Amino acid sequence: MKTKGLMFILLLTASQVLIAQNVDINGFARTYEGALYNNGNFGIIQQTLNLTFEQLGDKVAFKVNPMAYLYNADSLDFRMRELYLDLYFKNFDIRIGNQQVVWGKADGVFITDIVSPLNLTEFLLPDFDEIRKGVIATKINYYLGNSTFEAIWIPAFTPTERPQPGSIWYVQPDFPVPPTWDLSKETITPSLENSEVFLKYTALTSAIDFELMGAYTWDDNPTLHVEKQFGIDSATMQPSLLGLNITPEHHRLTIGGGSFSSEIKGVILRGEAAYYNGKYFLTEDPLQPDGNIQKDYLHYLVGLDFNIGSVMFSSQFIQQTILDYENDILNEKTENTMTFLACYDMLRETMHLELFSYIGLTNEDALIRPKVTYDFDDSFSILLGSNIFVGDEKGRFGQYKENSMIYTKLKYSF
Repeated sequence: MKTKGLMFILLLTASQVLIAQNVDINGFARTYEGALYNNGNFGIIQQTLNLTFEQLGDKVAFKVNPMAYLYNADSLDFRMRELYLDLYFKNFDIRIGNQQVVWGKADGVFITDIVSPLNLTEFLLPDFDEIRKGVIATKINYYLGNSTFEAIWIPAFTPTERPQPGSIWYVQPDFPVPPTWDLSKETITPSLENSEVFLKYTALTSAIDFELMGAYTWDDNPTLHVEKQFGIDSATMQPSLLGLNITPEHHRLTIGGGSFSSEIKGVILRGEAAYYNGKYFLTEDPLQPDGNIQKDYLHYLVGLDFNIGSVMFSSQFIQQTILDYENDILNEKTENTMTFLACYDMLRETMHLELFSYIGLTNEDALIRPKVTYDFDDSFSILLGSNIFVGDEKGRFGQYKENSMIYTKLKYSF
């Protein structure tokens, strides 16, 4: 807490220097409160300050984007979202430093958009540019006509950030007996051998825009290797489970995929897919000593964007499927999800109505997110919304049905 406070003070001091150097400064201040429907308690009380410092030149540019989140008036979370340098050349450019990378055509779903890890401490509720975490990387873009070749090298692995015990978003794993945890293999030591590489080819044509990508990376989510300890039940004289020793460990993944979008008579058709080679899944197969099995995995979507009058609609069908599936695997063979979005602007585009939903077809659950935003002027807006979780507790969304809330955001941009 003291370290983050000191960093924040140093940042404010540095901003005065940057102002003197004619650096462009913008950002926003936001207050965000949400109350749970089931008991009226506040599920979130958050104040946010976002600052962006930029200077653009013909050959060199830089961007610094720190954010500070204050929770419940006493917990400061300081994050450097981006801090990088751009170098421009005739046919290519280079970006070096902490940066966010956005790939793919999907909305609200991460399929080929896997370069930047995620901050899921508040599930999928924050704005998606805040869910993505920056990564320290070197990115090179080479331009050839309507095509772009992109290469990214990440020297130090950063995993997905998940809720901690005590958070309303933390879900206690269901184990038959209390486990012990061995965290000795959870950290990936930064080294040349442990670095990550991502490649992408993009083509923009009059008929279709498409991307092809490949990656040699680490799984952002650790595999839980389970060692079972057995003894003899004195009453039945049968083997009995006495304990579990769980070792989280990240493993390498080789991923290939792509995405496309095309307009057909005013309708945008989108698609995206990724093939994961060698992903681990938990299994009840007794022949698997650590409780896991490797299988290839396919994740894809198709989507449509269209307008009816002044209302914009968007819908996506997403499927995740495990190839060469075995019945002992704890995950479903396929998991189907849909998304739905409807937007309408009124009062001379000062009031924005939006309804976005995730619909879990496999588990029959959903997250429904209606909201209305009113722009008082170009700098100040107020938002009133709701996050409604419904369905079975075993579903991705239904497990949070006690976290349904109404919330408001006041935002001042400068």
